[in-house]
Formats: sequence, structure tokens, C-alpha cells
Amino acid sequence: MKTYLRLLQYAQPLGRFVIPYLICSLLGSLFGILNFALIGPLLGVLFDVQPAAVVARPTFEWEPQYFIDLFKYYLYDATTNHGKLAALRFVCVVIISSVFLSNIFRYLSSRVIEKMRGSTITNLRSAVFERIISLHLGFFNNERKGDLMARLTTDILEVEGSIGRAFGAIFKEIILLIGYFITLFYLSVELTLFSLVVIPLSGAIIGLLSKRLKEHAIEVQLTMANILSVIEETFGGVRVVKGFNAERFIGEKFDRENRKYYRVWRNMIYRQEMASPLSELLGVCVVAGILLYGGGLVLSGQSGMDAKDFIAYIVLFSQVTRPAKEISNSISGMQRGKASADRIFRLMDTPRLIEDQPNATVLKDFQQGIEVQNITFAYQEDRNVIKNISFSIPKGQTVALVGSSGSGKSTIADLIPRFFDVAGGQILIDGMDIRQVTQQSLRNLMGIVTQESILFNDTIFNNISFGINATPEQVEEAARIANAHEFIIQTPEGYQTTIGDRGSKLSGGQRQRISIARAILKNPPILILDEATSALDTESEKLVQEALTRLMKNRTTLVIAHRLSTIQHADQILVLQHGEIIEQGTHLELLEQKEGMYRRLSMMQGV
Repeated sequence: MKTYLRLLQYAQPLGRFVIPYLICSLLGSLFGILNFALIGPLLGVLFDVQPAAVVARPTFEWEPQYFIDLFKYYLYDATTNHGKLAALRFVCVVIISSVFLSNIFRYLSSRVIEKMRGSTITNLRSAVFERIISLHLGFFNNERKGDLMARLTTDILEVEGSIGRAFGAIFKEIILLIGYFITLFYLSVELTLFSLVVIPLSGAIIGLLSKRLKEHAIEVQLTMANILSVIEETFGGVRVVKGFNAERFIGEKFDRENRKYYRVWRNMIYRQEMASPLSELLGVCVVAGILLYGGGLVLSGQSGMDAKDFIAYIVLFSQVTRPAKEISNSISGMQRGKASADRIFRLMDTPRLIEDQPNATVLKDFQQGIEVQNITFAYQEDRNVIKNISFSIPKGQTVALVGSSGSGKSTIADLIPRFFDVAGGQILIDGMDIRQVTQQSLRNLMGIVTQESILFNDTIFNNISFGINATPEQVEEAARIANAHEFIIQTPEGYQTTIGDRGSKLSGGQRQRISIARAILKNPPILILDEATSALDTESEKLVQEALTRLMKNRTTLVIAHRLSTIQHADQILVLQHGEIIEQGTHLELLEQKEGMYRRLSMMQGV
């Protein structure tokens, strides 16, 4: 129940849905019940059974008896003054009018509940997406993209299809069921009490059947997440798949997951579909029991009902099985939706490890520099990848980090914009701990260019102006500084050219220059360059390095580089090994250390 109540939080404000829905459902149910309540008078006209006469028009009152007496008055008037055929026409007109009004209000109630369902799912999907992108970077390192995609797509669709429809069915059918039983109690208290003893037994059987549906549904969603993971990995690495002739291998992997999904889906569907025929069978058994018990009372004259009223009662009671069946089917379907909703809410409840403090300061500018004081960090509790490192980057200077792979260079680059929090020590900007400032204002001061150019399947213009409301002139100026304007204007549509998934229509050097143009447009006082030229050919590297030199001018820069030729002019170079600084100085100072790692790396690269 807690899951369903939590889902309703995304339907706010509930009042604009619930009140119109209740009004339309009540009126629809009322006229729907009236259709069957009129069967008794209809049979009376056909079989010449005179109804209890109401010879005077009743006085208006807001009571059911008033409408009953009013109908009996007009029926008596039609029978007495115009004959039985006129009375029959009158009853048929009332039935048609009742059916028409019943369906009108049912349609209106369906519109309201569908609007509520759509609004709820839309709000839920937005909330899940916003929650995911607000989580810390480490979360994405530990989660499969396919599983996250499954929660945003198939899980939410399951919630929409199962719980969304079930809410409407249950609310509507419960109102109808209550109305039916009120009418049945009015016709015969004894028979209705007997039915209330029998019906819960069939409900218990349906409940036992659907108990395992949730387990099957969880397995279905997990299997679908595996399928999406295979799809995402395959499409993202399609060059490797084709380059290694692995189409058959990856096809077999997908086929295994696909067949596994079919098996678990089939088991779930078999159990779910069993609910409908079973509930129908049980409903017929209940009606048969009522027919046997009530018929015996009528035949013995102990029920206080004549044959006409008993037939009307049986017809009306047979309708009780329909909403009861809908409710049982909806409850079965809700088990699938609940499994998906639980997976979604587990994601929503994932804690944000990187949070702004309640009184966090907003950084408006950058005045002095960055200080890293005795920091330690570990991705796993038992293994520090950064060990008691300290250094400073005065404003306007460039500090370079070099070292072998796994030495901790990129980790430091992730700690400064606070993608992760340090385990020990502190990082200061203008003397203020970055944990005491807002993440947004901290990252507003920084531009980041990574080894892998992160671009989006959009136009060149939108990739450069990503997150910034920029004019075409500003974008073009940034592209010129980044040595990107010349190749951009040669594309089919210039700055409005779509570059494909992850910029696949551009070369590596072109993608990197687009990334640099994006950083230039942001115009940040602090730059973090993470091996921005390591994956480029010589010609592209030259163009990108020229762009980076312009970008770094008069800025505070942290550079991570494998190619030492790109950092010779850095104000300070830090050599890292196993998460520690083992050498520190300028390019010339480090070359003078005959046994130093930097000198050895320089000789290997011919610098």
C-alpha cells in the first residue's frame, strides 16, 4: 500500500482529478444500476403482473424512494390511461435514456482517470530522470546503463499499464460494486447476506493465484534490463563488434537474453491470464449458489419475493461478478506494476553522496587560487588511490600532472570539481573548502576538456552552446579560437549540421576542437584538461594544441598529459606514482634529476 500511496504523490493536486471522477463515476454507476433495476417493471408489464400502484405524483425529496415512486407513478399512469403497449414504450425509453446517461458519465470518468494517469506517469518519469542525473559520478560507474534505461522506460511503462489502469478500474468498479450491493440489499437482505459469505471465498482463491505474480514481474524487469544493456553496449561498440567479426558472438549473447526474457515473461503471463477464467468460473458458481438457495426460498414462499423480483435480482447479481472480476484482474496486474514501482523507488531512494550543505556559499568569482591540502581518496574502502597529496595552483598559473596509468591523475581532476568528495584533507578555492560552497557555483568557474570528446547527437551549434544561451556570433568566435570554424563551414549545413551519435560524423580532432570551443564559450577562469590530445594524430594534435594554448591564456589550468611536449611551459609539474607525488618542479628542474621518473619519461618520448 505504501508504494501505491507514494505513486499518488505524483498525481498532485489530487483534488482536480478525484472530485470530478467521483461525481462522474457515481452518476455513471447510478444509471448503470438503474438499467437492471428496471428489468422487474419490464417483466411485470410483459407478464401482466401489476406493480404496486402510486396514483398520486410524489413530493420531491432527495431520497431514492422518491425516484422509485416517481417511476411507478408514470408507469401506473401509462398503463391505466394508455394501455400496456404505452407502458412498455415508457419503460424502454427510460432504459435507453438510462443507458445513454450511464455511458456518457462512464466516458467522462474515463477521461478524468486517463488524464490523472498520464499526469502521474509524466511527473514520475521527469522525477526519476532528474534524480538519476543528480546522483554522484560514482553511482554511474557502478550501475549498468541498460538497467537505468530499463527503469526509465520499461519499468515506467509497466507502472503506467498495470497500476495506472488498475487504479481506474478499482476505483470505478468499487463504486459500481457498492451501488449494486445497495440495490441488492434493497431487493433482498437475506439473499445478499448469503452472497457476502460466498464471494470472499472466491476472492481468497484469486489472491492465492496472484501472490507469486510480483516475483515473476521482478524477474521479467531484470531480464529486460539485461537485454537493454546488451543493446546499449553493442551499439556503443559497434566498431569493435565488426572489427573482430563478433556479430555472431554478440547475436548469440542477445539471443540467450531474449529467450530467457521470453521464458520468464511466459510464466508470468500464464499465471496472470489464469486469473480471468478462474474468476469467471467462481462467479458463475456463486450465481448458481444464489439461484439454488434463493430459488428454494421463492418456491417455498419464504423469501417475500415473487418470481419477477427474483429474476430481476438474479440478473442484477450476475452483474456483480463483472466488477468483481475486473477488480481481481486489476489486483493481479498491479503485482507486475508494483514490482516495477519498487525498482523505481529504490532508485529514487538512492542517497546523493555529494550534497550541498544547508548554508553553502555561492562562489561568484575566482580571485586567489586552488589549494590541495593532504587529501586522500579511495574508490574502495580498503585501497587508497590518492595518498596524502598537497599542492597549489595560484591564479593564472598552469600545473601539470604526469605519471603512469593508474597513478591517480584523473582522480585528482575529478576531486577538484567535486565529482567525488575527498576521504581526508581538503581542497580550497580562494581559501574556502569546496564542500562549503554550492556545486553549481563551483562548476560554473570551471571548464573541462577530457580525452574522450563527449558530444551529443545534435547540431554543432547546440554542442558548442551546450548549457549556455549564446548568440551565433559568440559561438562562431569560440569556434574560431578553437581552430574549428574552417571545418565547420565545410560541413553540409555549417553550424546547423547534426554530428551523429557521440559526434560519429566527425574525426577525433574535429570532435576535440568542438569540445574546446564549448569550453571557450563558457569562458571559465579555471580549466581542467584531462589528456586532451593523447588520442590524436600529429596534425590534429597541432591544431588542438594551438586551440588549447589560446584557451589556457590568462587562466588557471590543471593539465593531465601523457605527451610531455605539451606541458613544457607549465609553471609546475607534478609526477605521480601509486597515488603519491614523487617529483615536483618545472620542466627544466625535473630534467636535472638524473634518476628521476620525469627525466626517464622525457628520454623515452624524445622530449
